[in-house]
Amino acid sequence: MNSIFDKFLKISLTYGLIILLILQIIIFSSANENFLSTINLFIVLQAVAVVSILALGVTATLVVDGFDLSIGATASSSMMLSAYVMVVWEMSGLSAIAICLIFGLIVGITNGILIVKMKIPDLLATLGVMFLLAGLQRIPTGGRSIAVGTILPDGTTAEGKFTDFFLSIARGKVFEVIPNSVIIMICLAFLIWIFMEFTKWGRVMYAVGGNEQAAKLAGANVNNFKITAYAISGVYASIGGIIMSSRVGRGDIGSGGSLLLDSVAAALIGFAFLGLGRANPFGTAVGAIFIGLLLNGLTLLNTPYYTQDFIKGVVLVLALIITFGLKNKK
Repeated sequence: MNSIFDKFLKISLTYGLIILLILQIIIFSSANENFLSTINLFIVLQAVAVVSILALGVTATLVVDGFDLSIGATASSSMMLSAYVMVVWEMSGLSAIAICLIFGLIVGITNGILIVKMKIPDLLATLGVMFLLAGLQRIPTGGRSIAVGTILPDGTTAEGKFTDFFLSIARGKVFEVIPNSVIIMICLAFLIWIFMEFTKWGRVMYAVGGNEQAAKLAGANVNNFKITAYAISGVYASIGGIIMSSRVGRGDIGSGGSLLLDSVAAALIGFAFLGLGRANPFGTAVGAIFIGLLLNGLTLLNTPYYTQDFIKGVVLVLALIITFGLKNKK
């Protein structure tokens, strides 16, 4: 009897996410014929693009046994910064992208230094940076969002505008079908997957997360690898902010707050993918799509937003149960 239960448990832990994904598709497609339409599927992918990119950044920190709570604030700050560069400073879209990427890199390195040099626990360090960024992004505009024609704190009117190139990042489509943001998401997921799974640097990062002391004894510079993980997280968050800014054509204060929970949920759900029991980019991407399909299906069924939050919370708790169940089995 115990052997049957153990086999059932092993199958559930290994293939549970895939089974849930298939069941989700069957249930929602049966309830609404539009669920599996090409248009709706691309809507889902476009909706989860930013969440997936942020989740991939979180995954990089989870690989080294860390955690980044500042990723949502970094994304919203990059969104505000890109708008400020073009609308207030009247610079080009390329300049805005470059400045945002540098900003994300600086935030990530700062997180890493606070954690590995100052010995501040990762949750506390990134929580502090999250609050710092939440306040910092409001200072230049006096707490206002940024759009074309925004009145600045000194009473002047911002005369710049979003460039067509910058707006095409999220609004453009390849072959008039596939949103550019989806292409960016796929490329970034593929890039970090290759880096983590097939490069020496990525394998050492997994070693650091698995057993930091053993990695040190093997000669790895643990601090550098941890800082690298947080740098990746910061850059990915800034890319997410750029896409958000391009999508809405403005800089919205605090817009990344809700993204934190979704990106963390996607990363943790990715833990359970194929029973790997560890952070992995491919599983994170699947986790983001899983959440996107879930919320989209519930929306098509006219489910109230508060019920959606409850269901999303239940899914996250189940993902945690599966994740730690896998860890305890190892």
